[in-house]
Amino acid sequence: MTLVRPMTEADIDAVATIRVRGWQAAYAGIVPSGFLDAMSIEEDAARRRDFFARSTGRVENLVAVDGETITGWAAHGPYRGDDATPADGELYAIYVRPGLIGTGIGRALTDAVLASAAARGFTRMRLWVLADNARARRFYERAGFAPDGASQEEEYDGTLLTEVRYASSTRASAASAASRSRASSLAERSTGTARRSASSPSPSTQASAIRR
Repeated sequence: MTLVRPMTEADIDAVATIRVRGWQAAYAGIVPSGFLDAMSIEEDAARRRDFFARSTGRVENLVAVDGETITGWAAHGPYRGDDATPADGELYAIYVRPGLIGTGIGRALTDAVLASAAARGFTRMRLWVLADNARARRFYERAGFAPDGASQEEEYDGTLLTEVRYASSTRASAASAASRSRASSLAERSTGTARRSASSPSPSTQASAIRR
């Protein structure tokens, strides 16, 4: 079961691994291979320790955990653009262990980020995504984000790549997340009832199952 909690300093090595491996998996064929190959888990971890040492609380780091294993990481805080308002937050980064993509970890992290952002007073969340990263764009769109028309270019090893900006209302997203949570709880209770029935079915239950 995936739980989301604040990141601690003890999580840094695991988060650095997730971020570097996540970049190398997600951006293969988009970002120049030389840039991706040069990424270092050790260097990323060192930078992250420095960030933690200098943290002022503006950036919140969250991790997804399954038991004792860190399975994903996200970071968010105030929007950094020139047109920022106090109501604008930004999802700076979100990565999941490559082998676990598609298992719901990314959605759990996104829901937690949006709930936290709303609690901090942000009514709108923005993010930047590479225009050619079709998989990430589909993920954000399913989570309630949509392109807002803004774009920019970033350079990676001499190659200019276009990023597009997405935005979402934290209120609408929080309501959607709450609805999914209720649906999940109902499904779990229904599954539990079905399992109890299956363990000692009555004649009527058996007959109904056969008819279906």
